[in-house]
Formats: sequence, C-alpha cells, structure tokens
Amino acid sequence: MNNEGNVKTLVESARVNLQAGNKQQALLEATQAVSADSSHPPALFLLGVALRLTGSLGEAIQRLTEFLLLAPNVAQGRYELGLAWYSSGQISPAVEELQKAVEIDPSFAAAWRTLSEVLLVQGDESAAAKAHARAGLTREVDPALRQATELFATGRVGVAEGICREYLRGHPTDVNGIRLLADIGYKLGIMEEAVQLYKRCLELAPDYHMARHKYALALSRQDKFDASMAEVSRLIKVDPDNIAYKTLHAAVASSAGLFDEAHVVYEDVLTRVPEAVTILTSYGHSLRYSGQGEKAAAIYRRAIAIDSGHGDAYWSLANLKTVKFTSAEVQDMSNQLETLDADSPDKYHLAFAVGKAREDLKDYSGSYEAYKIGNEIKRRYSGYDSKDNTQRVDDSIAVCDDKFMAQFNDGGHPDKSPIFIVGLPRSGSTLLEQILASHSQVEATAELHFISRIAAKLEGSRKRGESRRYPRLLADLTNEERLALGQQYLDACGVYRNSGKYFIDKLPNNFMHIGLIRAILPNATIIDARRAPMAACFANFKQLFAEGQPFTYSLEDIGHYYADYHRLMGHWQAVIPKQSLTVHYENIVTDLEGQVARLLEHCGLPFEDACIKFHENDRAVRSASSEQVRQPIFRGGLEQWRHYEDNLGALKNVLKSRGLNID
Repeated sequence: MNNEGNVKTLVESARVNLQAGNKQQALLEATQAVSADSSHPPALFLLGVALRLTGSLGEAIQRLTEFLLLAPNVAQGRYELGLAWYSSGQISPAVEELQKAVEIDPSFAAAWRTLSEVLLVQGDESAAAKAHARAGLTREVDPALRQATELFATGRVGVAEGICREYLRGHPTDVNGIRLLADIGYKLGIMEEAVQLYKRCLELAPDYHMARHKYALALSRQDKFDASMAEVSRLIKVDPDNIAYKTLHAAVASSAGLFDEAHVVYEDVLTRVPEAVTILTSYGHSLRYSGQGEKAAAIYRRAIAIDSGHGDAYWSLANLKTVKFTSAEVQDMSNQLETLDADSPDKYHLAFAVGKAREDLKDYSGSYEAYKIGNEIKRRYSGYDSKDNTQRVDDSIAVCDDKFMAQFNDGGHPDKSPIFIVGLPRSGSTLLEQILASHSQVEATAELHFISRIAAKLEGSRKRGESRRYPRLLADLTNEERLALGQQYLDACGVYRNSGKYFIDKLPNNFMHIGLIRAILPNATIIDARRAPMAACFANFKQLFAEGQPFTYSLEDIGHYYADYHRLMGHWQAVIPKQSLTVHYENIVTDLEGQVARLLEHCGLPFEDACIKFHENDRAVRSASSEQVRQPIFRGGLEQWRHYEDNLGALKNVLKSRGLNID
C-alpha cells in the first residue's frame, strides 16, 4: 500500500475508534497518520481531538491550530479548538474559537451550547442567555417561538416578550418557551416572575441544567441565598468538575456574605482556569468586600497582567480608592483607551479608571475628559428618563400630604429594629452605616432591595400611558395587610441578620419609599445622608456603579435627580418630622463626635466610643466606599469638585434653575 493509501486507512480507522470511544487506539493511529503526512488535514484534526480526549491539551491545541491553518473555515475544527482551550482553562481564546465556529455554521447547536456555558464562566450572563437561545434555533421550532428567540438574541427584548407570552398561551408546557420568557424577565430585572418561570420549567424538565443555573442566579438576585445554594448543590452533584457550576457556587456564596467559602472555591477554580480574567476580577471583588483590600489589588493586577485590555480590572483597582497608579501605568491605560473605538464595557471601565488615575496625578483636565467618555457611553446604555423621575416625585408629594400620612399613625408592624439610611449615593451613607454598625446594639446588613420590591409588587404591571397607582394605593391597605407587609420585609431581612437589636438597611434610593416605610413600619428610624449639591453630584458623576443608579451618567440628569431628592426629603420632613433626621456629610467631617452623639440620640441608642473609632470595625462592606470607611475621617473630598469647576457649568445651571444654593 502506498503512503497516501496508508494515511487514509489510518485516518478512517482513527475516526471509527473515536466514535466507538476507543480513545487510546485512535490516538495511536492518528499519530501514525500525522507521522506519515504532517500536512494531512483530517489526520491533524483527528490527532487534535484524540489528544484533547486523552488529556494532552497543550499538544491538542498545537495540532488543531495546525489543522486550522490548512482549513480555517471548518466549524468543527474551531469547536474542537475551543473545547481544548476551555479544558485547559483558557477562557478568552475558547470564546473566540467557539464564536468563530458558530459564525461559520450558525446551525451548530453543540457549539452554541458550549459557548453559552463558557460565557457563563466568563460572567457574561446576558451573552450566555443569547447563545443558549441561538442553540434553540438550530432545530425545528414553532415559527412564533423562533421569532421571539431571534428577537431576544438580537436585543429586541420588549418585542420578544410580547410574542413569547402569546406563544405560551397556546403552548403552556413548552419548556423552551418558558425558559425564554424567564430569560427575558431576568434581563428586564423582573426577578420574581423569572424565578417562578424557571421553577415551572424545572418542574416540567428536571434535567434542564442551563435553566437550573439561571434559576440559582435569579434566586440569588432576590437574596434567597439558601434556596439558590440548594440549586447550586444539585448542579454540582450532577457534574462536580463543571467550572461554570463552581464559579456559580463562589458567586452565590460571596453574595450571601460567606466569603471564606467563596474564596476557597475561587482559588480552586483558578487552579483550573488560571488566566480567566473575569473570574479573577470577581474574586477580587469578593476579597475587597470582605475587607482584604491589599489581596484584592494583587488579584486585579494579576488579571491586568493577563489581559491588558480588561477594563473591569483597571476600574476595580482604581475604585479601591487606596491604590495609586504610576505614571507609566496611567499612560498604558490611556493608550488602551485610545485604541478602543466602539462602545463596550471594557471602554467605559477603562475610561473611569483613567479618570480616577489622572485625578490622583492632579491632571484634572485629562481626568474630566476620561470621566466624560465613560459617562457618555453609560448614558447611551441606560435609557434613563429624568422627567419620569420628576413625575414620580411630584406624585408622591401630591398624594402623601398631612391627611394622607396621618392614617398611618396607628397600625403597621410595631418593630423598631430597622434603621433606614437614605439619600444619594456617594453622600456619606456608608460612613453613617459604619458608625452605627460599630455600636454594640446595631448590625449592618447590605443595600437591601426589599422595600422597592414590595412597592413594585403593590404597583403591579401598568399598561402604556396608564397612570401610576403607587403611592396612592397605600390608602387602600388594611391594617392586617400593613402588618403583613411589615412582617414580610422583616422576614426577608432575616437572612442578613444575626443577633443585633437594631439593623441597618442602607439603600440610598429608599427615600422614594418613605411613605411606604411609614405605612408598614411606623416605628422604623430614617436617616437622610446629605451632602452639598455640587460635591454630591460630582462624586456620582465620577463613580461607575456596578448596577443601578442610571441617573449618574449625565451632569444634567444628576442635577435634576438631586433637586428631586432634596424637595421630596423636605416634604417627608414636613409631614413626618420626628421619623427622619438629616445628617450632613460636611458636619460629620468637621464635628465627628457631636454628629455621632446626635445620630445615636435619634436612634434611641446610648453613646459608645466605638462609634467614634468606626474605622477599626472590620465588617464586610459592599459599596464604593468599602476601603474609605476602614480609615479615619478624610477631609480632602469636601471641595474636590472645585478642581473640575470649569467643566461643571451644565450641572450648576440645573441646580440653580431648581432653586438650590450651590455656594
């Protein structure tokens, strides 16, 4: 037999053995074929596959790369190389190859499913959901469900929702339709419905592991950590070595405040995927929130060393507030920013990082330009409507007058334990939380979203153009309903509580819901963390928030939001004056002991020296001020905005037009 015939025979035998699961025999035959002809594409391909299946990942990547140089448009080759990269812990090149595979062959279901899993490991939940939806389009599906899936995958979520709901009216047990609607709800932030849909999907198809993965995430987003961890455990039992499941375990544990457990899992995952920059960054976040700022910084720098364009790691490092970049690092970051043309998360993360780094170098002009770039990108992503927010405040002031609020003087839940800290972000709310949490009778929890969720559930869904029923509907609540809602809130907070007599709920945006708080928790304490207008607004402009706070990405939007907050808090203080206390950040900085005494008196707490030494409290902190509140009072930020004053004319104009004194 000639050499060519011998190679073909070996290749065919290797193929048959691979299909039969005889990996070692296939490896032997493929190796012999390549030895006979090192440029034979099928031989190289089969050798790469056999090497991957037998655990020789480095050699597999080499052989599959050689194959793709000869046959670059073979989707199966891209898929196999993606699997090899993924198995070796190289997440970014795995994503790149899998994306090439589905570009070459959009009907490649296995590639779409694997891409979805790898994107989940990478932390890109939205892209993972879209990839999974694309996998569903590779088989025969109902035209309506196909259309809804295509719309969702291309970002037209609202239209997809309507079509999917209509489809499910006629096909109520279609698990793929239920899963798609759940993904839409998750994407839109309608977590309660998403949870119920994922649960229904799993009742019909218990082995639908991707749905269970998203179910665990959705439960975690609702702060139902025990339930979420139970779903994680089920997934890990099915596939103990699955990196996506391990990463999910670490993320849920960290969100639940189980930092020691989370860090053990992160370390384990990173031994398997040491160059996964998104996992490194998530690990850094967890370290930071648990008070390990120095180790977090080292992890962020490790991510940057692997991928110098990974904007999230740059911003996370800058956002520690205690890290100073060198001039060379700032120049590298600036160069990276200049190379990015299209809007992307990497670009806006880098822009905010450059803004902070140049601010530290006192290059305020360059700093402002970078902040401006980051904010403009985020503003285009957000779709925030300041007029709608103003209307919400108008509604609250018009409805919640003295007579309306007087009906809540009796009834509701009598518990006195909640202390709500409200206001604008970056206005000293975390500092007040740290001071109070240093008291022996008070424990901190987190920025809890339970009040806003109760409000949203009371409001229900609204048709386009229909006026809001909230907060007007509060008058319709019976005493029993008000008591039950107060208990519902307290029960939800229980997962964050230990044994403190009082606990803090520090979600700044709750100032919108003080009427609801008064109705269901009339004995709760409310503290308004206030900062001077220009300082507060600029502090928000230069802060990139992990989620929420869409008003912060435009100077005009921030100005209007501050003005609306200011007048609504003035209204609450007029109609329920004894329940709320305003504490000015500037006064805390200049008269710490006096303001602490005033704060504790409002909360009905005896004075304790530990509250003055708040920076010695090593509790976990989940906010942009996590490192700052572990240090003594910092006075340098009071007038920081003046370095940028020439660029803040639009903000000044809005605040002045809304009647606020900015001097």
